[in-house]
Amino acid sequence: MQNNIVVKARGVKKKYSDNNALNGFDLDLRQGQILGLIGPNGAGKSTFLHAVLGLLKTEGSLEVLGLEPFKNRHELLKKVCSITDVAVLPKWMTVDQVLDYVEGVHPEFDPKKARHILSKTNIRKKSKVRTLSRGMIVQLHLAIIMAIDAELLVLDEPTLGLDLVYRKEFYSQLIEDYFDGNKTILISTHQVEEIEGVLTDVVFLDKGQTIMAESIDSLNQKFLELRPHGDNNEKAKSLNPINIRSELGRTVFLYENTDIDKLSSLGDVRPPFIADLFVAIMNQSSQSGDQS
Repeated sequence: MQNNIVVKARGVKKKYSDNNALNGFDLDLRQGQILGLIGPNGAGKSTFLHAVLGLLKTEGSLEVLGLEPFKNRHELLKKVCSITDVAVLPKWMTVDQVLDYVEGVHPEFDPKKARHILSKTNIRKKSKVRTLSRGMIVQLHLAIIMAIDAELLVLDEPTLGLDLVYRKEFYSQLIEDYFDGNKTILISTHQVEEIEGVLTDVVFLDKGQTIMAESIDSLNQKFLELRPHGDNNEKAKSLNPINIRSELGRTVFLYENTDIDKLSSLGDVRPPFIADLFVAIMNQSSQSGDQS
């Protein structure tokens, strides 16, 4: 696997009226990574993805595959593809018309490959999008993605409006049939629990700035959750957890860089889920901001 930098952001800023959507955002996204952008509403996730796709101009330094996205968008589209929402395909188009449209706008799209993939489904090429089930729309989107020879795939809330079964199917097929270890994927979604199993790296951001950027392997080594047995809660508190929360009537302690053997003697230990870690880190960041 290569280590080439696919997206390099340094001090990227974007302001709308009085709101700093991006406020000095930094990022290194390398070839072969599947990186999740995690943040609350208004954190700047979609703004950054739009900047990566060349849809808006930003301040600071931003390079995507060696190109300045806003200045070189036509050239960039030969190497990048994106999905923002699988529920917004034009309902009046037939499947064939959708494929013809994508062929017209993306130079690296192979319509023969897309039609071959769709031939394995129940989707008929003359069917209009409005007659397709949500599951079929997922399959259609995946067929389009897998038929584009792109170096970078950008996903912004790609499964919005789909139910749990189809959301899981989307990511499962994406990883099994698209990702080959050389392509790079940048994902932003509120359904964090559904993507953490496919991510290699994560960036927590808030108010347009990076709160944390780590590989999943690094997070799993650095952070641990403890669910104490019996009356071990006081001993757990004495080990200086960075966060304490209640879960189904049971106290859960989160630790950073704490010896696993010490924790295991007190109860059940495991790495935290990304969503739980994000909430804890955000609370910690908020408290440190209040103190400063």
